Amino acid sequence: MKSAAHYSDVGACSNETPNYDVLMTEHAPLVKRIAYHVMGRLPSNVQLDDMIQAGMIGLFEALKAYDTSRGASFETYARIRIQGAMIDEVRRCDWTPRSVYKKSRDLSEAVREVEEREGRDARDSEVAEVMGLNMDEYNAMVKDAAGCQVLSFDEIAGASGPKDENTPGHFSGPYQELQQDFFRQGLAENIAGLPERERLVMALYYDEEFNLREIGEILGVTEGRVCQIHGQALVRLRARMTDWVEQGREEA
Repeated sequence: MKSAAHYSDVGACSNETPNYDVLMTEHAPLVKRIAYHVMGRLPSNVQLDDMIQAGMIGLFEALKAYDTSRGASFETYARIRIQGAMIDEVRRCDWTPRSVYKKSRDLSEAVREVEEREGRDARDSEVAEVMGLNMDEYNAMVKDAAGCQVLSFDEIAGASGPKDENTPGHFSGPYQELQQDFFRQGLAENIAGLPERERLVMALYYDEEFNLREIGEILGVTEGRVCQIHGQALVRLRARMTDWVEQGREEA
C-alpha cells in the first residue's frame, strides 16, 4: 500500500497539478477488481465494461477529492468512491426489470410461509413446491432475485423497486440514525441465523470481498452454484426481515 506521501499532490489541498494519467493507470486494477465483485450482485444484462467505466470516473473523482490530512488511506477512500459510482450507474440506468422485483418478493413470501409452517430453515424443494415451480425454474428465479439486490445489505428492505422517500428502508426525519442502527442490528442477527453455507458465502463475499469465482474455488463448487447460494441467502434474509420492512412502510 502506498504511503500518504505518495498522494501528497492529490486533491484540493494541493498547490500543484497531479499527474492524473499515471495515478489512474496505477489504480485501474483496483477498479477492475471492484467491478468484478459488484457484478456478482447485478442482473445478467449489466455489462462489465459499463461498471469499469463508471468505476474509473469514481476513481478520478477520488483522486481529485482525496485529502491526506483526514487520515484514511487512499485505497480505502477510493473504494468507497469507485463502488459508489458503479451503484449510481446502476440506479441511473434502472437495469432491473420490474418483473424481477416481483419475483424477489414472491420468493421471500414463499420462504416466509414455509419457515413459519415448519419452524426451521426452508428447503429449496419446499419453496419451489409452494410457488408451483420445478427446480430449474426455481433456481433461475433465485438467480434473478439475487441480481436485483444490487447495492448493499440495507437494500434488502427495498427489493420492491427503486427507492424513493416512501420506500421501506429509506430513512428520513429525526430518527434516521436510530432506524438505521435498528435495521442493521436486526440484519446482523438474521445473517447469523442463516444456514452455514449461506452464512459462509455472505462472509466471504461481503466481509472478505472475494468475487463469486474465488468463493467457488474456496468451496470447491462452480461459480454458478455460489451465485445460487448467494441468491438464496438474500431471499431468506428478506423473508426474515419482513416484519421490519412492514414496520418501515407503516412509519413512512
